[in-house]
Amino acid sequence: MRILLIATNRHRRLMSRMNAQPVPIGLAYIAGHLDPDRHQLKILDLMFSEDYLADTEQAVKEFQPEMVGISLRNLDNSSYMDPQWALPITKEVIDKVRSVTKAPIVCGGPAFSLLPKECFNYLEPDLGVAGDGGETFAQLAECIESGETHRNLPGMVYRDNGAVAINGLAYSNFAKPPRLDELDMARYEQSGFGIGIVTKLDDNFSHSMDANSDGNSWRVLRPIEDVVAEIQEMKDRFNLRKVFFIDSGFNVPLPHAKALCQSIIESDLKVHWNSYLAPVPAACDEEVLGLMKQAGSGLVIMKGVAGHDLEQQALSARMEPLQEVCQRCDEAGIHYVISQFFGEPGETPDTVEAKLAFLREIRPSLANLRVGVRIRPGSDVAQAALKEGTISDESDLIRPTFYLAESVREWIVERLIAEAAANPRWNVL
Repeated sequence: MRILLIATNRHRRLMSRMNAQPVPIGLAYIAGHLDPDRHQLKILDLMFSEDYLADTEQAVKEFQPEMVGISLRNLDNSSYMDPQWALPITKEVIDKVRSVTKAPIVCGGPAFSLLPKECFNYLEPDLGVAGDGGETFAQLAECIESGETHRNLPGMVYRDNGAVAINGLAYSNFAKPPRLDELDMARYEQSGFGIGIVTKLDDNFSHSMDANSDGNSWRVLRPIEDVVAEIQEMKDRFNLRKVFFIDSGFNVPLPHAKALCQSIIESDLKVHWNSYLAPVPAACDEEVLGLMKQAGSGLVIMKGVAGHDLEQQALSARMEPLQEVCQRCDEAGIHYVISQFFGEPGETPDTVEAKLAFLREIRPSLANLRVGVRIRPGSDVAQAALKEGTISDESDLIRPTFYLAESVREWIVERLIAEAAANPRWNVL
């Protein structure tokens, strides 16, 4: 069967002053799970497309797919200052595909998995896969080809008597390596931030920086040898020299992180890499940071101080472990980025100034000052927004919607812009 996979992400900047194009690694893992002896595969990556609708139409007409998979990487760019909603582009692509083929359209990806019902209603594909789509998508291809039912497959999203039905979440052990041969890997390598590698996944199907310090939330811990072999394959085939470990927190669980670093060192990969870091002192001991540096770690990204209890005393208490982790990174020679949110529930002018003073003190290599908090359905932030009247209900939170505490709402943007102007490596997002 001919299967066309389309990566619709066109958001290129991971952070200001760094033009980073993230590789559609999730879609590549999907491709890797398809049997090459049974299916003819084509990947259409719209990241670098100058006319994405024309390219979509041409690919469909030329390839004549019998099944189309569409990956949603992000709902939006999570930026209050310059919000960009990703789903309209995906909707346009789906409509274009449907105008030239009757092949079933299947949506999936990280963004789709966060809000599968909402995404399904907005995009109107034929089917969807919520969760890790590798095995399920491959099984779905077999079902479509043979005419068998697909409704019992894990993670399937479909319409049942007009209503959206979701068959739980699909899970994968990422046993198959990603298929990267149809992607412009040389161009991605030049983007500067590294090619994505999955070493573990947490329970909420996201790549946030809120990693669990004890490691109990990880639902996938890939074998060390598989991760190392995947990096080696990228080097050998595509001459890649930089990767990005997209796990929520590279350093947790701690034994897994140390073992991976040790294996990278012993394999003599000589690869540079970036990662997210869980700012937990117990998971950032001298040994793991030393191994990370020796294994090629150049930059880590950490979330700043946060929490709904922003009383000055409580805020100071949360600064202490982050300050300790930053000091240890300095001693190990590891550069770090701090993503600090402003305007969360409980924020006051005093807590804003305390956060800014803290950033000035620790002097990160880069600081992203994030205005407001993206409101997700069912979250504590959503409840605060409902209580304060920022939103009337949770029905339209698929669109970029932000909470900004009333006590700082009128002046916070101007204040952060002024602070960033005085610190050239600080960005307001």
